[in-house]
Amino acid sequence: QVQLVESGGGLVQAGDSLRLSCAASGLTFSRYTMGWFRQAPGKEREFLARITWSGGTTYASDAVKGRFTISRDNAKNTVYLQMSSLKPDDTAVYYCAARRTSLPGRPYDYWGQGTQVTVSS
Repeated sequence: QVQLVESGGGLVQAGDSLRLSCAASGLTFSRYTMGWFRQAPGKEREFLARITWSGGTTYASDAVKGRFTISRDNAKNTVYLQMSSLKPDDTAVYYCAARRTSLPGRPYDYWGQGTQVTVSS
């Protein structure tokens, strides 16, 4: 049974940094592309970043790339999202996801339950 468990969310102030973690089990983690998404209240789920099995990264935008960094530790079966200079607009539930293919545009196979990030002004 595949499980993705996010952690590290919480309530922070604008300008703070936060690192989210996503621990994977039940799959050969090193073979999967991992992604981070978020969903704010009343909005659609938004892609943030992904990292391939070999460490290649893609970000949704330069704005995201400038503040967020995705990384992975295959030895720990964990993917991270380091977030800095957080803004109230970053308030959302953050999800990690896994997919076997590294081809862009393909759906993700597995999703975590999400972790809440709230940024106060």
